[in-house]
Amino acid sequence: MATKKQYWSHDVTEKSNALDLENGVFKKRSARAIAKSLKDSAEHSDRRKADPYRSAMSMLTFYINRAGSNLPEQERIKLERTKDELRELYNKPTTGKTTKLGRKVEKPHDPKTGGPSGQHDAAKHDKRHANK
Repeated sequence: MATKKQYWSHDVTEKSNALDLENGVFKKRSARAIAKSLKDSAEHSDRRKADPYRSAMSMLTFYINRAGSNLPEQERIKLERTKDELRELYNKPTTGKTTKLGRKVEKPHDPKTGGPSGQHDAAKHDKRHANK
């Protein structure tokens, strides 16, 4: 008798302190609907260890990573947008511009803050510490 192949992700979903999710949550039509369902699950679940926002975002990321390359591009884009919707529902900051997959990246025109000394101008810093 052949044994059924078990995936580690199934074991994590069933036995870990993961969220108790609504059936078909990741198949909902809109990113907003998925985010609302994840938020509701996170806030009502007794199985989570982290705060509701972190638990909801972790479950979403887990699903995206588990689906891997089998996830159609449109579905992946919708799920990446769901991350932004979750951030909005929890009033978390989103910075930068959005990539084609919906990820937030740092704005290229934002100046970098100074290092531990607070020095902003690298040329001045180099002059002060140049070997003589």
